[in-house]
Amino acid sequence: MPYYLGIDGGGTKTTCAVGDETSLLATASAGPSNIVRVGEATTRESLQQAVRQACAAAGITPEQVSRTCAGGSGAARPELAAIVREFLAEILPTPVDVVGDMQIALEAAFDTGPGVIVIAGTGSIAYGRDQRGKTVRAGGWGFAIGDEGSAHWIGRAAVIALLRASDQNEAACDSPLASALFRAWGVRSLSDLARAANSVPPPDFSALFPAVVAAKDELAAQVLRGAGRELAQVADVVIVRLFAKDERGPVPVGMIGGVFRHAELVRQVFYNELRRLDPRAEVIPKVIEPVEGALRLARRGK
Repeated sequence: MPYYLGIDGGGTKTTCAVGDETSLLATASAGPSNIVRVGEATTRESLQQAVRQACAAAGITPEQVSRTCAGGSGAARPELAAIVREFLAEILPTPVDVVGDMQIALEAAFDTGPGVIVIAGTGSIAYGRDQRGKTVRAGGWGFAIGDEGSAHWIGRAAVIALLRASDQNEAACDSPLASALFRAWGVRSLSDLARAANSVPPPDFSALFPAVVAAKDELAAQVLRGAGRELAQVADVVIVRLFAKDERGPVPVGMIGGVFRHAELVRQVFYNELRRLDPRAEVIPKVIEPVEGALRLARRGK
């Protein structure tokens, strides 16, 4: 019986799924494998750990895998794809396809059909395909100049919002958001928080995302609502470019990534804002798992 592997390599975690011709047999997760963000050593370790653990959970060995498809941010670039393929080839003797995270996400959401996906994880991007197979992307230009609505953007926006609020009212330093951010970065004051935020190299703002969600005060809610609006706007750019205003019928939209999965307020605002911008948008309520698309592509590449 042939077995297939699908891998979703992200900036926070790596997920590997094992399946046969029709069924999902097991999944496993390891550390991050975005090679641009975490480097080659961590990428290699995370990929191989995820593969070994998923195969063990499915009761097979990596040598029994017939084909693998790995998707990840930036992984579609030929030079990075070659490195990822080399790491996987060390434990997988059969063919390995390496594609971008947008491709596996689109596959997971719509199979071969049309639609728009919005990925909001460590970074963010929107990507879509029309009925004729034309594709368009928007956003995803990196932490320093874009990735609006991502976990990195939310963490940075929360620090900015807190510091601005403290300028107007010193009581902001005693807010739930302040306490959550202090704990997340191990600091004790607004000055320490600002110093950490301005450090070189830049800190991991995405690590603050869980703290923002957990804070549950109005300042944190303002940041999360802003993220939902930003993500809706980048989705609308893709919809407008792919689906003419005079085209009738719904435009399916899929949500992907940890920001959507863990922040209900972001999901709500995203839905409402996108429907306001374009009533044709039909948002799939369930947050989609890209690894399912990677597994499907592995089967199709046989």
